[in-house]
Amino acid sequence: MTQKILLLPGDGIGPEIVAQAEKVLRALVAGGDLALQWSSAPIGGAALDACGSPLPDETLRLARAADAVLLGAVGGPKWDGADRVLRPEKGLLRLRAELGLFANLRPALLYPQLAHASTLLPEVIAGLDLLFVRELTGGIYFGEPRGIRRRDDGEREGYNTLVYRESEIRRIARVAFEAARRRQRRVCSVDKANVLEATVLWREVVGEIGGDYPDVALTHMYVDNAAMQLVRAPKQFDVIVTTNMFGDILSDLAAMATGSIGMLPSAALNGSGFGMYEPIHGSAPDIAGQDVANPLATILSVAMLARYSLARDDLARRIEAAIGAVLNAGYRTGDIASPGTTVLGTGAMGDAVVAALADG
Repeated sequence: MTQKILLLPGDGIGPEIVAQAEKVLRALVAGGDLALQWSSAPIGGAALDACGSPLPDETLRLARAADAVLLGAVGGPKWDGADRVLRPEKGLLRLRAELGLFANLRPALLYPQLAHASTLLPEVIAGLDLLFVRELTGGIYFGEPRGIRRRDDGEREGYNTLVYRESEIRRIARVAFEAARRRQRRVCSVDKANVLEATVLWREVVGEIGGDYPDVALTHMYVDNAAMQLVRAPKQFDVIVTTNMFGDILSDLAAMATGSIGMLPSAALNGSGFGMYEPIHGSAPDIAGQDVANPLATILSVAMLARYSLARDDLARRIEAAIGAVLNAGYRTGDIASPGTTVLGTGAMGDAVVAALADG
């Protein structure tokens, strides 16, 4: 059966890095490994410019009809002056909500070839392999009421609402515990229960769900301590489950332990297993169009797509092995380069991964 993939290149470096992922898909299809067809649609600032909306109705329709979605990146200073409801990021948030993509899986894996690129000591990060499970469709990013208003005294104030329903916490906690069962059987739930009532409930509900997984060790940690521990001793963690905002921040922090945010993919899944896949970095408009962006996180997102949406763990491992072979050969983009390595542009790095796939 031919499966359908929707490509959403987006803004900034998005089109460049998605083009490299498309090379990988094309190679897998040409090799007879997959029966795929794919199409592209606009999202974010590109969609706002072309269609007047950061998430056009046609893009949403195509996403719903696809078996999986691969996203590049959205946003950039070009659209900073847009009305808040038309900001590029609003298109992405709405797409996640419309598709019910509540579970964000963000692995932080250190390739040993890149230990030099981390700002942390080698003995601190050697063997790092942790997974963030971030709740993606609730919390302060979606809570209502929200806005900017003028007080009676004339001063303006901005306000947002942090709210979590018990059912939202239960379902993301189960994702985390199930993931831990396939790993080292340890879950750390990160919250701010000493200050925020919404995360008092979070801690209580995660603890209740933990009772259904007696084979998985559960610990709790405040978010400020978690940030410190990710720098001090990141290998103490296996699976971290946390709220939308905390997961957004902490996973970017952990990215630097792996050497570059350009190496980290992610998956956003709904309750039926449908997924949207994207690198965790942003649109990097300052380097867009210069052929210097690192496409490896996007290509690794294709590996996650193969694993979770296509049920082809074998292909996911092949893609990951191809990237390992490219790194072993000394090829790097500028963000992960070191003395003695060969710096490649975005397109050349994509070509190198495709060549390694063919050799693997």
